[in-house]
Parts: sequence; C-alpha cells; structure tokens
Amino acid sequence: MSEFDIREQLPIGNLPVVKIAIGIVALLILFNSYSTIGAGERGVVFSRFGGIQDRILDEGIQFKIPFVEDIIMMDVKTQKTETSTTASTKDLQNVSSTIALNYHIDPEKVNVIYQEIGIFFKTRIIDPSIQESVKAVAAAFTAEELITKRQEVRDEIKSTLTTRLIAFNVLVDEFNIIDFSFSSTFNNAIEAKQTAEQAALKAERDLDRIKIEAQQRVATAEAEAEAQRLVRQTITPTILQLRAIEKWDGHFPQVIGGAMPFIDVGTLAPR
Repeated sequence: MSEFDIREQLPIGNLPVVKIAIGIVALLILFNSYSTIGAGERGVVFSRFGGIQDRILDEGIQFKIPFVEDIIMMDVKTQKTETSTTASTKDLQNVSSTIALNYHIDPEKVNVIYQEIGIFFKTRIIDPSIQESVKAVAAAFTAEELITKRQEVRDEIKSTLTTRLIAFNVLVDEFNIIDFSFSSTFNNAIEAKQTAEQAALKAERDLDRIKIEAQQRVATAEAEAEAQRLVRQTITPTILQLRAIEKWDGHFPQVIGGAMPFIDVGTLAPR
C-alpha cells in the first residue's frame, strides 16, 4: 500500500479532537506535576505505590510525580489550645484547672506525625498528655501548696508535659495555668483560716502596742520620779526661806496664836 493510500484511510476530520484531547492530558499532567506549599506549612508526600515517603517538602512550589504522588499539608506554626482538667491533690482535695498551651509540631518529623497520629494530634495526643501531666504533679502537692507554690507547680507541669509531648514530636512553646478551682468546702476552710490568721495578727499587734504604751508610761513615771528626786536634793533651808518671803505680803497675822516666826529684817533691806 502506498503512502498516498494510507493518508486517504486516516480520519482527517478527527485530528482536531485528538489534538484537543492531547492538550487536555498535557495540561492535567502539568497541573499535577507541582504543588504549592504555603508559609508555615510542610508537605508530606504520599505515594500510591509506597505510602508515606521520607521526603518532606518545604515552603514554595514543589514538583511531584503526577497521578502517583499526593501532597498532604501540615501546619507547623505555633498553635494555641486550652484544656480543662481535673485532678486530686496530695491531701485528697479535688481541683479543676484550665491549661493554656502554645505548641508546634516538629517540621522535620511531619511525615512521622502524619503516619503515626494523623492530623488530629490535638485530641489524640495533646489533650490526654495535659490531663496526665496535671494529675501527676497535683498528686505531689497539697491543695494549699497549689496556691502558695503556683510557680513551682507550673514549672513541674510544664516539664512533665514537655517530656511527654516530645516523644510524639510535638514541641512546647509556652505553658500557663489560667485558673485553679477547688470545692466550696475547701474554699470556706481557706477563708476561715485567713480570717483566723488576720485576727491573730491583729491581736499580736494590739499586744505589742499595749506593751509599748506600758513601757512609755513606766519611762515617764521614772523620769518624773527622777526629776522630783533631783529637786529634793537641790532644796536647802535658805531656798525654803526665800520662797516663804516671796509669798509674804508684808503683813503680820492679826491673830497670833503662838510665837511669831522671826524674820531677819536686815536681810530684806536692799544693799
């Protein structure tokens, strides 16, 4: 058969359709040959023939094998969660708390995290780890110590939680205890204790004040007694006579019932 005969047998009218189909296939291959990884994300590569791959894709445009590999986005930015917990203290008091945690997953282990935990690591790993950490630490302190040693308790829980989460490639950024809540019975006992302590402190201060005031009165009395003693030591008969003259009005008593006291008039004359 000649070349001319072959051309005549080709469906010339279908060539545009074939070209369009080839173009569509080429576009599909092109669009499935790359993936865009956003800021604060990492790409986990899943192959239909090999499952999760060791390769982790960084931010930006990344190429992949079309129709064979899929890219799963994993957020590696710092995330915040609040978890409510309940625990028992060393003295068997029930305590409720709210824990605020800032965390992020290890960017170098996102493929392992996805393979072992999936994307629901908060409910599967983080919340249970917070619950267990709070229970473990609270059991080592009394209810009153949870209040008076709050910073120490916080550091203990954070350390315990960090150790637990790092085993799952989750890293702790910040940890805070938002609130500690106790039973009404315990709260009433604490209030009564504080009231008693305040009353005892007031009584102690009143006693100190009374002691100081008594010491002041004793010191004043001693000072007055000493002053009187010094006055008595300095008084002589001459001084007493002068004081009597200062008080005499120049007249003798009209009724003399006894001997009139002798006054040396010469001593009264000016010199």
